[in-house]
Formats: sequence, structure tokens, C-alpha cells
Amino acid sequence: MEEEIQPATASINNEDQNTQKEANISGRNENKNDKLVIEIREMVERPEIQSSKRCRIYRVPHHLRKFNEEAYSPQIISIGPFHHQTKRLKAMEEHKERFFRSFVKRSKINLECLVGTIKEMEESIRGCYEETINLNSDRFVKMILVDASFILELLFRDSSEKTEDHLVGVLGEPRASAVMLDLLLLENQLPFFVIEKLHQLAFPSLSDAYPGFSNYDALLKLSINYFRDSYDFQFRHDLPNVEIDHFTDLLRTVQLPPPKKQPKRRYQQIRLFYTATQLHEAGVKFEVGTSECCFDIKFEKGVLKIPMLELNDWTEVATRNIMALEQTSYIKNAYFTDYFLLMDSLINTRKDVDLLCDKKILVNCLGDNDAAKSMVNNLNKGIIWVTKRDDYIDLYNELNSFYDKPWHSWKATLKRQYFSTPWRAASTVAAIILLVLTFIQTACSIIPVA
Repeated sequence: MEEEIQPATASINNEDQNTQKEANISGRNENKNDKLVIEIREMVERPEIQSSKRCRIYRVPHHLRKFNEEAYSPQIISIGPFHHQTKRLKAMEEHKERFFRSFVKRSKINLECLVGTIKEMEESIRGCYEETINLNSDRFVKMILVDASFILELLFRDSSEKTEDHLVGVLGEPRASAVMLDLLLLENQLPFFVIEKLHQLAFPSLSDAYPGFSNYDALLKLSINYFRDSYDFQFRHDLPNVEIDHFTDLLRTVQLPPPKKQPKRRYQQIRLFYTATQLHEAGVKFEVGTSECCFDIKFEKGVLKIPMLELNDWTEVATRNIMALEQTSYIKNAYFTDYFLLMDSLINTRKDVDLLCDKKILVNCLGDNDAAKSMVNNLNKGIIWVTKRDDYIDLYNELNSFYDKPWHSWKATLKRQYFSTPWRAASTVAAIILLVLTFIQTACSIIPVA
């Protein structure tokens, strides 16, 4: 009997030991997972930042950024949170703080009011950025306040007649120009309503200096005048009714027709099959367009009129960031992208660039027509098209049809080979007359005299 009890007791002891081992293992696992559980719980319980309906600021998508990283990254100054921690940009923080101190003295607003104003807008500002900004409230508010004040002080100094106060006088020409270009980058933006709010607090009666302009429009005018000195764009005089998200959006908006005059768009996949050289050989004439809008391209009676485009060191950076803005915010209204798709279609070889430069349509300040060709061709890499403007679709159809008609090519070849210069034309006419006379003489010798 005792022998039977002993195995049973041993079995129970083994089960107890196994249960204890499992409990110990489970306890150790729980201890190991405590940190992970806490981290995930914080993620679950983290309050959602409501996306702003007033403004959205995105990171440049990787499929665009990979083709030219530097075109989207600030080189000298950080504005806003995306590049705030970049070490190589820290040198400008001291200059930003100097401008902030000047702004406080100029505006005569107490610091409590300035801080409180940004604090009240903090959630709205955070909601403008695509990513969650991992800065606590105090650091975030300080960053926004200093950056917005720096921009306003910069604009006021630029409008002043005292050139020594301008950023050029502080930093020198190359660095001041680099700052201006950095302020146009999509990832380096503050919501315009933040700058506007501080501007309104600091200078509520500034619009008196601009008759007919509201405080908001006066700020727009200051901003446009600042960028216009280095980036040659067409200024639309009816801007006062336009809402701006940020400076990249400003640069795009001033180059477009008013919303009511913008061409309609279609979901139609179509492209131009022929380059500028091919079209020219088929008889298309190229002329500089005189329209105030650089995207206003017309094809009438065999003449393609394109407004002048200057290619310089600013062109690629500014264009890439505006096109990135359209890819993230205006994908169905990408008028800027439409234009550079058309230019990309026209330019495929150096000869195409040579032709457009000869016609004064392109002004190449890059020094090399091969560089100009590469720049234009690379702008559209990674770009997605959803719609195209109606008038460009019609333009593509007309140019493709013009090239496909053999008569146009024959006529162009005849003119190019036999009438390209006065001397060649005179020789051709003389040859034709001689040929006709020869034919008449031959005919007369054949026909018998009555």
C-alpha cells in the first residue's frame, strides 16, 4: 500500500514543481515585458493631434527626395520642427535670437503676450505638420516664437532703406541668399497664420502704409518683395483675396492665374510625342510669348509661343519644392507640374536646348546647355499625374497632329534647303526659271511649225 502511495505523492510533487517553474518563467517574462507594455500603453493612450484644416506642411516623399536630396534640405537655417535638431544648422540659431530681440524691441510687445499667443495656437500649429513633433510644449512654443519673429524682423529689415540692417549686412551676400532659398523649402515652413498673427499684434496699423491693403495683404506684399529680388516671378495684382498656407505656397500662387481664370482639368493620359527640334523640322515656328503668366503657352497658325524661362541656380530648388507641394497638397491642380512636363517633352537633347535658347525662350544662366537639359529632364522623375489642364491637352493634340501631316514636313524641308537665305532663294528661283525656259525651248523644238 505504501508503495502505491509513494509514486502518487511523487507525481503530485512533480506537478507542483512544474507549476512553480511555469509561474517563475511567466513572472520573468512579465518583468521582461513590463517596459514594452508601458511603451505600447503610452502609444495607445497618446492624445491624437487634430490635423489642421487651415494649413498642411508635409515631408517631401522619398520617391521625389531620392533624386536630389539637397534640393529639399536647408543648407544654412532651420525654420519649424522638421530640421530643428540638425547640428550643421545650429550656427544660425544665434542670429535668429538676435533678430528675435530686435523684433521684441521694435514691436514693444511684452514677452508674456508673445508666449501666450503662441501657446493658444500650439495645438493648431502642431496639427499643421504631417508628423508628430516630439518636442515638449515649452520647447515647441519657443521654437515657433523665435522662428516667426526672425522671419518678421527679416522682412522689415529688407524693406528698410538702411542696408546695413539687412541680412546681407549681417551675414554677407552668399549666406543671405542661402537663407532666402532655405525659406522657400517645403520642409522648412511655418504656417502663414502664425506669422500673420504676430504681425497683427506687433503692427496693427501697418496697413496704413499700404493704402487699400489689409494687414494681411500688407504682410503678403512684404513677403513678395523680399523674394522677388532673387527669384524673378510674375506678380499678380489681385493677390489680396488669396489665402496662403506658407512661403512655398506663396511662390506657387503668385505664378498662377486667379482661381476663376485657371483652365479646367481632365483625367486624360496624353503626352507630346515630339521634341522641339523635331517640331521645328516639321515646320513649327518658335517664338517668345508675351503673356504675363509664364505658363500661358499658345499654338496658333503653326507658331508655338512660349513665355521666357530663366534657368539659374535657384530654378531647380524652387521648382522641385513647388512640385513637391503640388504632389502633396494640389495633386489634382498641379498647374506648375503641367508646365514642366511640357518643357520636359520639348527638351530631349542639347539641340533642343540650343534651339529654345536661340529663340530666347530659354535664358540659360547655368553656363552649359547640357546642364540645362539634365535639369529640366530630371525635374519630373518620380512625379505622379492625376489630371492635366484642358488647354495643354488640346495643345498636345494639335502639335502631334501638325507633325503627323507629311505636307508640313515637306514644306519645311523645301524652305530650309532652298529658301533659308536670300542668296539660296535667288539661286533656287533662277534655277526654276532656267528649268521652265529649257522646258519651253524643248517643247517648241518638238512641236512642228505650221
